[in-house]
Amino acid sequence: MADLVPRPIDREALERIIMRAAELQTADRDIGDNLSWEEVRQLGKDVGIPDGFLQQALLEEQNRTPAATASGLANRLVGPAQVTAERVTQGTTEAIEESLLRWIDDQELFTVQRHQPGRIDWEPLPGLQVAFKRSSAAFGGGRKPFMLAKAGLVTAIVTELEDGYCHVLMRANLGKERNGHLGGGTVLLGGGAIGTGVLASTGVMLVLVPIPIIAGAALAALVWGTYRPHAERTRLGLERALDHLERGTIKPGHQLPERSPSLLKQVTDELRKALGS
Repeated sequence: MADLVPRPIDREALERIIMRAAELQTADRDIGDNLSWEEVRQLGKDVGIPDGFLQQALLEEQNRTPAATASGLANRLVGPAQVTAERVTQGTTEAIEESLLRWIDDQELFTVQRHQPGRIDWEPLPGLQVAFKRSSAAFGGGRKPFMLAKAGLVTAIVTELEDGYCHVLMRANLGKERNGHLGGGTVLLGGGAIGTGVLASTGVMLVLVPIPIIAGAALAALVWGTYRPHAERTRLGLERALDHLERGTIKPGHQLPERSPSLLKQVTDELRKALGS
């Protein structure tokens, strides 16, 4: 049988291979449930992880914000009004803030609302500037996705941990967007309940009475469910900003699928071909 030619390994496959190899090595050794920092450092050295990267990962784990438990009816029906992302990155507070300022200015539809040491708040651009920036992106091929467009306020908090390392917490407030979905679904549900009450009072066939409220509940659930993709896209936008801080590029897991060329670009390309011939 002919030898198989190994396929090239892309970045995403490399990450899976490394994670799997680490899992196999961990299972092969007798490791307790609770390890000290020094034991973790030694394990890292055993598998050849540079101390700087290991230190960064340890700091990130130590400073990880506990996941907030969703409480309240609105959170259960629609989703949280605020999404967050965090990372420990190498660099000074000033350098990280400057990098974030450039990224948001270039990639999103926001402007600085307030900037103080260790904290930056952004608010949406005014309508005319948003239209100009969107049109500029469209004429440039439409490759900027504007991931945070649904947010009302974006905040970055940069905390220096030790020399050369900072913890960066990013938050996006989606309260207005969530309230719109919550209110729309509630109106539909209420309309269905009123319809059922009207039918019940008119003495129609009993089988027809629950139809309005069932339809209203189904439509309400549909409207409420459309909020979560917006929240996930916004969270992904925050992660992409942190990717930029960490490595200057977007991680494979945070890449968006390729979009088909815009109609304007297709027409322009055809005109160029015609003129070239």
